[in-house]
Amino acid sequence: MSAEPSPRRGRGRRPAAEVRSEVLAVAGHLLLTEGIHAVTFERIARESGASKTTLYKWWPSSGALAAEAFFTRSEPQLEFPDTGDLRADLIAQLTSFVALLTDGGAGKPISELIGAAQTDRDLAEAWSRTYALPRRELARERLQAAQRSGQLGADADLDIIIDQLWGACYHRLLVLRIPLKGLDVERLVTSALRGAQ
Repeated sequence: MSAEPSPRRGRGRRPAAEVRSEVLAVAGHLLLTEGIHAVTFERIARESGASKTTLYKWWPSSGALAAEAFFTRSEPQLEFPDTGDLRADLIAQLTSFVALLTDGGAGKPISELIGAAQTDRDLAEAWSRTYALPRRELARERLQAAQRSGQLGADADLDIIIDQLWGACYHRLLVLRIPLKGLDVERLVTSALRGAQ
């Protein structure tokens, strides 16, 4: 994950993009170090130097802010490689995802976000819009490139492949609650690709 947010500055007039970036950095840091309960508009306003009015203008709830902050913090580590070797790229991306959840400390926050999204409509919408659907689209784009290059059959069901690969991670994390470190990513990818042929 990226470094801790910079210390709060004075309340002088700052560009909106700078304020938004600072708010997301503070929210992401609190989410990962203290959990979703720490991400409140009061605390974010105090630690980022933004006004609560600004926060309410940009996000409908603190949960929606937490979802966007998680995406902002995780995006650099979850870039999808395209080396031309689909199997290697899937292994690399899933390994990065598992490392984010385990070594990166995102397992607990992501569980909290998904859990809270079941009853917080604003958080659920923000989670889908800012994290889940964009991540899924990146995977779909990589699989479509593999279809164009002939590494994956034209009739392969891309959504099922995505569900198999990332669904296995979420199932272990949220349902079975067993360590993700035990997941054999190479075997998972091999099995999914073999089934797609």
